[in-house]
Amino acid sequence: MVRLIQKDLEMLEEELLRAVVSPVDRITEIGTHLVKAGGKRLRPALYLLAARSGREFSMERAMPLAVAIELIHMASLVHDDVLDHADLRRGKETANARWGNQQAILSGDYLFARAFSLVAGAGYGDRISMILSNLIMDLSVGEIIQNMELYKVETIEAYDERIAKKTANFLADCCEMGGIVAGHDEETLCGLRTYGKKIGMAFQLTDDLLDVLGDAKDIGKPAGHDIAEGIITLPFLRALETSAERDELRAVITNPNLSAEDVERALAIVRAGDGADYTRKRVHALLEEAKAALPKALPKDIVKTYCEAADHIAKRNK
Repeated sequence: MVRLIQKDLEMLEEELLRAVVSPVDRITEIGTHLVKAGGKRLRPALYLLAARSGREFSMERAMPLAVAIELIHMASLVHDDVLDHADLRRGKETANARWGNQQAILSGDYLFARAFSLVAGAGYGDRISMILSNLIMDLSVGEIIQNMELYKVETIEAYDERIAKKTANFLADCCEMGGIVAGHDEETLCGLRTYGKKIGMAFQLTDDLLDVLGDAKDIGKPAGHDIAEGIITLPFLRALETSAERDELRAVITNPNLSAEDVERALAIVRAGDGADYTRKRVHALLEEAKAALPKALPKDIVKTYCEAADHIAKRNK
């Protein structure tokens, strides 16, 4: 996926490191740790692809928003790690594990503010600012809903709404904002947004699969982490519908005092059923819908790269 925007992403890394520099050394230290911890940079990559699809692409104009997008993502992960009591992310120590919850939360707040200062300074206009504001509200609402529903069984429809707010809408926003910067018409923006929403849903579902089937060395955290924290994902919801051991599974995953043995038992029940296959089929269906939504107005190399991104999500193992 990255070939077309390899140099853009290299520049993004440099600009991220510049963006987290502060007169307060601790803020710079935490920000630099977060940037160097790495990541897929999927959100700014999707944005940059859309931005590059315009005839008058300018890196000077496009880059501040790419940096802001990744800073917002980083900030949301910092807050997520605090809420989830996570010690590791991508196999590396989290900000809260190293500096404590208070400094981690405040650093996340700083990153949100830094992102908006970059956007304001670049003069993208009201529409971009509104999209970013709604994006952060969605992230917050999704997290609140998840927190309210810990150790509770929700419907698949409610689950879809939650992951849209936590993950998929962000990717949709990135594609749409790239299209706005590129100067595309509303029909093209709609297609870009649909593509982003579909692959965002698929991306979150693959996260769900990895939490059930993945290896800790690959995913950077123990399998079953979500269910141990009371987050009931799609493979478990499916197992609650189809498994012969659904009653035992429900009793285990709705217990706030889960032991390590309980987590392993819940994983075993899900792995023995069709929850993983069901989730995998949904992933593939969503990715095909994403490809079909790509606007005809986009250059062929951009369309090809977006399709490669979808294929990569289908194959990811971390």
